[in-house]
Amino acid sequence: GIQPLANNLLRPEDLGKPEPAFPLRLGVCQSCWLMQILDIVPPVELFSEYLYFSSFSESLLRHAREAAERYRAEFSLGAESLVVEIASNDGYLLKNFVEARVPCLGIEPAANIAKVAREKGVETIGEFFNGALAERLASQNRQADLILGNNVFAHVPETNDFVGAVCRLLKPGGVAVLEFPYGADLIEKSEFDTIYHEHVFYFTLAALIPLAERNGLSVWRVERIPIHGGSLRLFLARKGERKTEASVTDLLAEEKAKGITSPAYYQSFGRDVLKLKQDLRDLIAKLRAEGKSVAAYGASAKGSTLLNFFGLERESLDFVADLSTYKQGRLTPGTHLPIVAPAALVERMPDYTLLLTWNFAEEILKQQKEYRTRGGKFIVPIPEVRVLA
Repeated sequence: GIQPLANNLLRPEDLGKPEPAFPLRLGVCQSCWLMQILDIVPPVELFSEYLYFSSFSESLLRHAREAAERYRAEFSLGAESLVVEIASNDGYLLKNFVEARVPCLGIEPAANIAKVAREKGVETIGEFFNGALAERLASQNRQADLILGNNVFAHVPETNDFVGAVCRLLKPGGVAVLEFPYGADLIEKSEFDTIYHEHVFYFTLAALIPLAERNGLSVWRVERIPIHGGSLRLFLARKGERKTEASVTDLLAEEKAKGITSPAYYQSFGRDVLKLKQDLRDLIAKLRAEGKSVAAYGASAKGSTLLNFFGLERESLDFVADLSTYKQGRLTPGTHLPIVAPAALVERMPDYTLLLTWNFAEEILKQQKEYRTRGGKFIVPIPEVRVLA
């Protein structure tokens, strides 16, 4: 349908102004089996000011710290190395390299977030990553031993330019590691809320191998990781520099067995999502009819897709709680629910809270122990609607 930009959180004074909204449709190519949205919004509209700060998530901070420690050891990174992170956000990952005295450079186009990273001591370039920037850095002898890109690859409309730029920026013998939501998990777990205008592409390994190859890189290792409802961690190197590991051939064989390269694999997705919509709307309507109060947790991009597609507005939900101080005091896109601090759950004690950031369920349930002890219940919407006491 027509959706607002998922991270365009409104200020109260914006309510009288036109709110930008665009078609949001997902398609799959029957030649290469790449999934992508069909209506592209220019990146400058999406990322000039951005309100997603990674450091507000304990799970992401731990994930970043563990990855940084692993890569330092595995790739022998030290004072003579250079680590470059694409879409480095507020420095939540690179600060681990700063502390270990490994030279690093962040690339972050959102000026407000890049400023926060610099304040943490992370050198940050405030630009979009592309071939021109990679060429400029390479000409300044700033090629990287390790290039990181967590949850950025899916955001990039020009995939060939992006992958080619990674190849140009790598030192001979260097490694690039990209993390992104896995397209197979999206389809199989009905994770439709991963779809929003910032996420242009939804990758399976079968679609990625030729993309890497035609831009001078090879996929030599792949790992499935649980973060964000199921992601891939893709290891890339220049062609011929690394031996392809069994993880790559094994996952390709698994995808082929599932039928990822055939239309039938994708055909039940729409029906499954519509069933989720009906189930959740029925549950909330029933609770409301019984006089129960219902709020939500997580003013996230995925939450915006769910709220708008399911039509859950102020008649259904009282407010949305979120840990990010940058989001508090604003309104959710399209649905205009007020965003408040998490303390509101205990202060106002809604009977039920819809967990929009279900991908961080363990972290949030732990944080909201008092709310649950006092009788509050969480509704988890994906992969099926269920209530947690």
